[in-house]
Amino acid sequence: MKNILIIGAGRSASACITYCLTKAEKYGWFITVADADPKLAERKVKNHPHGRAAWLDVMKPNDRKDLIGRHDIVISLLPAHLHLMVAQDCIKLKKHLVTASYVSREMYRLGDEARDASLIFMGEMGLDPGIDHMSAMKLLNDIRSKGGKIKSFKSYAGGLIAPESDDNPWHYKFTWNPRNVVLAGQGTAQFLENGKYKYTPYSRLFRDFHTVDIPGMGKYEAYPNRDSLLYRDVYGLNNIPTLLRGTLRHDGFCKAWHALVKIGLTNGNYPIHDADKITYHEWMNAYLPEGPGSVKERMAKFLSEEIDSPVMEKLEWLGLFRKKKINLPSATPALILEKLLLDKWTLKPDDKDMIIMQHEIEYEGKAGKMHRVVSSMVMKGNDSDDTAMSRLVGLPLGIFVRLIIDGKITTTGVNIPVMPEVYLPVLEELEEYGVVFKEFETEL
Repeated sequence: MKNILIIGAGRSASACITYCLTKAEKYGWFITVADADPKLAERKVKNHPHGRAAWLDVMKPNDRKDLIGRHDIVISLLPAHLHLMVAQDCIKLKKHLVTASYVSREMYRLGDEARDASLIFMGEMGLDPGIDHMSAMKLLNDIRSKGGKIKSFKSYAGGLIAPESDDNPWHYKFTWNPRNVVLAGQGTAQFLENGKYKYTPYSRLFRDFHTVDIPGMGKYEAYPNRDSLLYRDVYGLNNIPTLLRGTLRHDGFCKAWHALVKIGLTNGNYPIHDADKITYHEWMNAYLPEGPGSVKERMAKFLSEEIDSPVMEKLEWLGLFRKKKINLPSATPALILEKLLLDKWTLKPDDKDMIIMQHEIEYEGKAGKMHRVVSSMVMKGNDSDDTAMSRLVGLPLGIFVRLIIDGKITTTGVNIPVMPEVYLPVLEELEEYGVVFKEFETEL
């Protein structure tokens, strides 16, 4: 019997837990779901005969090591900064490790130790990162196998609200970690365009968005990810003139979010004094110079917006001008904004989320003619529990664990899923769950 430990039972864990429990029944595995909230873990296990819930405070080394030591494979769905100590335990206890998070430099440094112990440490095995890598590599290698020379690579993904559940002026609801949404894009985005390096600082990121046409879905706004060049070498695109990875949002989102950035509401570096006593109205006034007119009127002037513009409509809908107390002591602007958005952007029980992913590749064929390939995937969730986000983060993790147990994975050390032995079988099985990329090719 293979024993699998899943650490973390949060919003992205459901599909992974369900997949592993289903396969456990078929193959005789046993699944332990560990979380600091054991009742949450129990709800995810649902009294399955091949599963159990366990309490775990991951910051307690002895408890953590004891639990890891009793399993063969660990799936960590913890916040990214906690993976390293789990990984170090897995090295000592000789256990395979799979995560959906970006692989840090510190994690990569464990590569030699993992290889020496014949251990498989796979990171970025989720949606983005994860399915984006696997689908992109399959597409790129298919083009290369035909003798094509890649000239431009653009890749986009977005966790969105499905049109039938879109009932607010922002056209957005939380489908993943709210904190990450509030802090998204901070830093400077960098990418390649026509052979030139381009840099977009956070202060301009949501202002300088562009539009992307998704076949069958329409136009969406896109802003560049922080470092589009991160995978240039891994993807084999070192000499490519144009390379961009971006995030998708519905029409009107970026301009309104730029307003929040301009005001200073996404800043997490300082506390708001008396945040438990003042109102949102007073908070907004604190960012504006004194003068004639209401807070809303002066804010519109500060943002160079008309008082009844779509941007001002979105800010008012959030409740930023209400005379309601914030009731959050010593909170940063980002934390206050997160609390406000949680009240407004939480999925209702029957809401459906939607994931869109699209790759756009231009390549030169054998005959010297230029071609353009667009590969798109759209998936909707069923409700606020069975979300597309949970499926697309969790299913690749579960599928990869099955491949390890079946002896199909030979690559040891610390890796991401860019090798054919990983992405071909994972993508093939994902198609059984409706994860299908539709490709359109045109000659330019």
